[in-house]
This record gives sequence, C-alpha cells and structure tokens, in this order.
Amino acid sequence: MDALADFTKEQFSAQGKTRDVYRLGSGPAVVVIAEIPGITPKVAEFGRRVAAIGCTAVLPRLFGEAGAEPSATAVFRSLGPACVSREFAVLALKKTSPVTVWLRALAAREHERCEGPGVGAVGMCFTGGFALAMMVDDSVVAPVLSQPSLPFPFSKKHKADIGISDADLARVKARVDEGACVMGLRFTGDPYCFPERFETLRRELGDGFIAVELDSSEGNPYGHPKKAHSVLTEHLDDRDGTPTRAALDQVLDFFKERLHLS
Repeated sequence: MDALADFTKEQFSAQGKTRDVYRLGSGPAVVVIAEIPGITPKVAEFGRRVAAIGCTAVLPRLFGEAGAEPSATAVFRSLGPACVSREFAVLALKKTSPVTVWLRALAAREHERCEGPGVGAVGMCFTGGFALAMMVDDSVVAPVLSQPSLPFPFSKKHKADIGISDADLARVKARVDEGACVMGLRFTGDPYCFPERFETLRRELGDGFIAVELDSSEGNPYGHPKKAHSVLTEHLDDRDGTPTRAALDQVLDFFKERLHLS
C-alpha cells in the first residue's frame, strides 16, 4: 500500500459489483486499468504521470493486491481467478468482456465528477482492449490500448481479434467517423499482443487508429528484451531519448490534446 500512499481510496458500485478505486490529482479523469497482477508500483507511477499533466488519475482494482510488487506468485493468484470469471472474455472471439460495462459506469461517474470534455482510458495487457470497448460511451474520448492481449492468442483468428463484439465495433467505428481517435502500443516481439491485432485495428479504424510499435527484435539498438511486453510500466526505460519514454510522452500528449489541457 505504500506505493499508493498519495492516492485516496474510495469504493464504487455498479452492475451489482463494488470495487476499490484509487484517485490522484484534479482535472479531467483518466481511468487507468491495471494489467495482471494488479495495481503494481509502476502502474501507480504511471498514474502519477497522468495526474502531473493536469488530470485525475482513476485506478480501479479489478484483481490482485493493490500496491504490491509483481511476482510469479502474484500473477498466478490474479490470472487464475480472472480466467475463469465470467467478467473477462479470455477466449471467445468477437465478444466484449462484461466488466467493461462496470468500467463505463465508472467513467461516466468520473466525467460527471471531474467535468471537462470527456474521459481518458488506458488498458494494459489483460485489460488492454477494455479501453476500446469503453468507447461505446460518448464520455470516453481518449482511449489507449497498451499491448492488448485478449482474447489469448491460441489461433490465427484469436491473434487478430480485438476483443469486442460486432455491435460494439460498429459503435466505435461510428465514433471514429465523428472524429474520435484510438491509440495502441506494443513491442514488435510481444509474445501476447501480435501484429495481426494491430492490423485489424488499422483495417477497421483507418486513420483513427494511432499505432505505436517499438522494435524489440533480437539485437535491436535500444536494448529492449526480445519478449518485452509492458510499454508503460515494467519495460519502460524512462530516460530521455529512449523509445519507451517517447511512447509514454506520446500517450500523455494524446490525453492533453483530447482532453483539451493547456
């Protein structure tokens, strides 16, 4: 919990579910949806970066122990229950995870509370595609998909699937036609987020999809591990001039632009 000492802790209830929510900052809200195993210190640090640009960072706890360091044990304890939960569509094609309805309700509440032109959202790995599904709600104006990994890539079709239903995709495409944009991030050698998924996003959303792909091929000049995965957290090299720092800055600039921050 020390990693979240500067955040306030609240609870939010919707769809029959009550969850802890950690908040920091002021200004338009950005919902930060943690990856497995949960809200780690580096996820919290990303939340601080969001708050520093003039936003309210909103971190819901969907799984795991908030503030705990990542470990193999923590991943196992979070991943197992998440995989069998009906709230997460881990294998089904063209299906939106039901938990995104709860997240949309949270975003709507935060939009009303924080005001501004809308809400930003960023999902990571297991939750990466959730920010796309949240676009069904007009309040979500700045969605970021960081290494979206659902459905798990067990077949060619799964690798290309973007984790939302056809009906929700139609609504997302309509919003893109109206001027909305979606940002996606991945390492090129990511073992869980394959290029086929980004190709689907490019095909479906056209210029409305902003793809940020970082070279993690063997012998790459940046020192990214071949299996680098978490662009904004665990594999972030925060030094000026690094590709991951540039990607982080691009995400923050995306929030500034879409949320009309000075």
